[in-house]
Amino acid sequence: MKDILIKWFMDVNSFLIRISRGRVGSRLGSQTILLLETTGRKTGQLREIPIAYFFHDGQYLIVASNWGREKHADWYLNLLKNPRATLTVNGKTIQVTARDTQGNEYARLWDWATKEHPPYLNYQRMTSRHIPIVVFDEVE
Repeated sequence: MKDILIKWFMDVNSFLIRISRGRVGSRLGSQTILLLETTGRKTGQLREIPIAYFFHDGQYLIVASNWGREKHADWYLNLLKNPRATLTVNGKTIQVTARDTQGNEYARLWDWATKEHPPYLNYQRMTSRHIPIVVFDEVE
C-alpha cells in the first residue's frame, strides 16, 4: 500500500510541476524538485519522475538515496545503462549526460549534501549499499 501511495504522489507531483512550469510542486519542505526523464533499461520507454536535486558549483546533482532502501532506485539503474537524460527544472528542459561521482569528488559532494540535507546520513545508516551521487553534465 505504501508503494502505491508513493507512486500516486509522484505521478500527481510530476503533473503539477509540468502544467505549472515548476511553480507548483517544485519544492517539498526544504528540498527542490525537478523532473528526471530516463530511458527504461528493460523496456526502452521514457520514464519520468519528480526527484530532489541540488544545484551546486554550477551543476545539477542528485543523491541516489532511495530513502535508505537496500536496492538502488530504477531511475539510477536506468542511467547506468543509458546516461543520457532530460531534466526539467522550473519549466526549462535541459539535455544532460549523467555520471557517478567517485573518490575525492564523491567525498566532497557527500559532505556538502549531508550538511544541506542531514536525512541522507540516516539513509546511509539504514542500508548496506553505497549511496551514489549523480552529477549531470549539460549536453550542448
